[in-house]
Amino acid sequence: MDEQARPVVALTLGDPAGIGPELIARLLAQPQTTQQARVVLVGDRWLWDEGQRIAGTAVELQPVASLAEVRGLADGTRAAFLALDTVRPDQVQRGQAQAPGGASVLAVLNRCMDAARAGQVDAISFAPLNKHAMKQGGLKHEDELHHFAEYLGVTGYFCEFNTLRGLWTSRISSHVPLKDVPKYIDKQRIVDATTLIYRSLQASGVAAPRVAVAGLNPHNGDGGTCGREEIEVIEPAVAALNAQGMPVVGPFSPDTIFLRAREGELDAIVTMYHDQGQIALKLMGFSQGVTVQGGLPVVITTPAHGTAYDIAGQGRANVDAMANAFAIAARMAASRIA
Repeated sequence: MDEQARPVVALTLGDPAGIGPELIARLLAQPQTTQQARVVLVGDRWLWDEGQRIAGTAVELQPVASLAEVRGLADGTRAAFLALDTVRPDQVQRGQAQAPGGASVLAVLNRCMDAARAGQVDAISFAPLNKHAMKQGGLKHEDELHHFAEYLGVTGYFCEFNTLRGLWTSRISSHVPLKDVPKYIDKQRIVDATTLIYRSLQASGVAAPRVAVAGLNPHNGDGGTCGREEIEVIEPAVAALNAQGMPVVGPFSPDTIFLRAREGELDAIVTMYHDQGQIALKLMGFSQGVTVQGGLPVVITTPAHGTAYDIAGQGRANVDAMANAFAIAARMAASRIA
């Protein structure tokens, strides 16, 4: 790829009290990282230094005064660094979800989204954050995805995708109490979520995505004796998708659909609620999964795991999921600007 045509990917350090800083230190120590994109780290200098100390790395970054400078850096520059002052060391207690850390995460992500809207970066890949800390620090939404959508002015359908070794999942409901899930199970949401993941897979290079839809109830509703959502809502949604030219299949029983995926029969599964897909994916590869924020005007990715407060600062964090999240961000951004 031509050097000047490579996408610009902004990296963030995540929750200051978690494993994010050491993950980013390990990621930037890998030569292949900067071979995939122009990289700019955005965050607090002391936190970057702390991450390197924990990870045992010594990576030199090119300081920049603004994100607008990154595309103009000389070919071969390892990575750039925009230093911000969002949180002080005395405001962070490692392994604790606290308001200053959450506010720091919001400030950094907002700065990156401002740059994306200005065309200065093509993608954002953020280290793990903590929703409780963010809500203490000013997050007004149920999760970061809804914050991104509002901040970026999204009016269409959006949802999280979770990916693992080529398998993608989306969900009809997300970070809501389980008792509220049935309120979200309607035909149009299923059509919208499935269409979004189908088109996103095509954009990422899968010409003919094999997409299946999960049922909601045990045993797929047992013919209506254990719930009728499959018959009254999900089947009509699948039929509508087929009529639109998408060869989607389902619904399939939730307790067996991931067996089909494990055997390589599917590229994507549309699930009905958060844990229906997350439990399966995390069992299949907890240290490798990635979350992609679908339906946004800028590519945004992150590891599917959390801040791992219990091992923060111990130098034990596995960088695989962070590396996968960065690689997906770089690949998707490159396809958008090609």
